Amino acid sequence: MAKDSSLKDAVQEQFGRVAAKYLTSTVHAQGEDLPVMVEAANLKGDERVLDAGCGAGHTAASFAPHVGEVVALDFTATMLNQVEVLAEYRGLTNLSTRLGDVEKLPFADSSFDLVVSRYSAHHWARPDKALHEFHRVLRAGGQFILSDVLGFGDPVCDTYLNAIEVLRDPSHVRDYTLEEWSNRFAAAGFNLEVVFPYRIFLHFEEWTERMETPEVNRAAIRALYSASPEEVREALQIDERGHSFQCAVLLGTASQR
Repeated sequence: MAKDSSLKDAVQEQFGRVAAKYLTSTVHAQGEDLPVMVEAANLKGDERVLDAGCGAGHTAASFAPHVGEVVALDFTATMLNQVEVLAEYRGLTNLSTRLGDVEKLPFADSSFDLVVSRYSAHHWARPDKALHEFHRVLRAGGQFILSDVLGFGDPVCDTYLNAIEVLRDPSHVRDYTLEEWSNRFAAAGFNLEVVFPYRIFLHFEEWTERMETPEVNRAAIRALYSASPEEVREALQIDERGHSFQCAVLLGTASQR
């Protein structure tokens, strides 16, 4: 429990400091996965949607024009301030914010039609608990759509990936593999479908500046780049500009209770 508390403190400290940068981040504001997530939901227009770990609100804002209501939940209050700025700018009157923890959602059972989460799950201390919470708040037959970086089945590539992630952002926990997600979805009561595999290229300077990564950590990442074996360089598509991560949009349909 103390470890979980320490991690959550790190998330709040880290993202509280850089929240405004995530509002203007091209990686988060755009991306080929966003329209895929909206399309995969097969929306009717009256859904109540939860964006879990919403960050600056780009996913919530993408869904809001197509549904009845979106609740954007995050553990960091300054991130929610950015969501409110974005909602006002776009005139999204059906988008509200809520401070809360994905592992203990402040909502009643069966109160949402859809839960979405994008580039947040790698910060969760206990993803199993979060997925069970999503299943709890979903109505029968509801869906959970996740978009995030995927880990590698190869242990060398996976170790390099997560080492680079932690050096850049100390609140990072793990980029989970597709197999790990498959097992977690099933354990939480979701039938899993891989909707859309994709990659994101991250320019090193922009990527580290957005998180205000200390120079000593940036140097360590560059050293890992230089020392990485060929299979890692290929897996992460490392070049002089930066690197590329493998990602996926995953859809889980909640089984009947």
